[in-house]
Amino acid sequence: MSRAAERLRLMINHLERSSATISAVPTYAQTFTSRPQTLRFTHDTDLLTPEQRLFYEENGFILIKNLVSEEDIDKFRKAFERICRQEVKVPGLMVMRDVAIVKSEFVADEKAVSKLQDFQEDPELFRYCNLPQILNYVECFTGPNIMAMHTMLINKPPDAGKKTPRHPMHQDLHYFPFRPADSIVCTWTAMEKVDRQNGCLVVLPGTHTGTLQEHDYPEWEGGVNKMYHGVRNYDPQRPRVHLEMEKGDTVFFHPLLMHGSGMNKTQGFRKAISCHYASADCYYIDVKGTSQENIENEVKDIANRKYGLDEITFKDTWALRGRLVQGERTSL
Repeated sequence: MSRAAERLRLMINHLERSSATISAVPTYAQTFTSRPQTLRFTHDTDLLTPEQRLFYEENGFILIKNLVSEEDIDKFRKAFERICRQEVKVPGLMVMRDVAIVKSEFVADEKAVSKLQDFQEDPELFRYCNLPQILNYVECFTGPNIMAMHTMLINKPPDAGKKTPRHPMHQDLHYFPFRPADSIVCTWTAMEKVDRQNGCLVVLPGTHTGTLQEHDYPEWEGGVNKMYHGVRNYDPQRPRVHLEMEKGDTVFFHPLLMHGSGMNKTQGFRKAISCHYASADCYYIDVKGTSQENIENEVKDIANRKYGLDEITFKDTWALRGRLVQGERTSL
């Protein structure tokens, strides 16, 4: 039997099995038993095993252990520190601060910065988005033509008593005026040990099969950080999974997967580096009159104040950030 035929036989065998017999993917220990009817969310690139593909199809995320080297992560950390010390200026970079830190005494180092957003013009940090081992997995979700659309380095600060380091449960697609959602994936790499004490990611398995929900700022005591929208009418009783990770572990997840993170209850900062990728075959949509209109207005307002461009569109803000990292730029 040929290799291709053997793989097809194996996949059919997996799909026809009772959901109760499906075992957990080797890279993540917890099993969820709802069974997809087809392999809608993944491409066959010979990288993901059938079990891993089924896990992502059912749950909307997959955790790959030890994917990014300690050497690379240390280089990303040094690049972050140089930016925090204002030794370099990166065009288009947005330096964000926790609302509780902003209201306290300003310190010109990493303790004042909760997130770097849009670091695509920094050669060292953007190297993360081009790592071959990352792109090999990304291709399993986007196909071969890959755009890096959104970059972040998160430096979650210790809670200052206001609970502001929390990130409400949300869907990343809320921020994106491009589709289809199934051709978008986020990579999120732990830059140190991440656990429930320092505010690991929390995901709601299976929510990627639903629709985009309405988002807005939650009414939290202590305040909410800029752009940290959350799902309206979120049910906190819904089953969730805490993604505890070691340095270099990387989770890949769908843009409709509901996720967030809790407070950092330690004295240190919890760092992670992330990129949202999309197929270059994706296309822009008009979000006016939809649940995304509130984030469109907020992003345009920030862009207008930052660059003094009154006529910039939501699409423009994304087209400027997007970078081709593999294949051909066909649409985006």
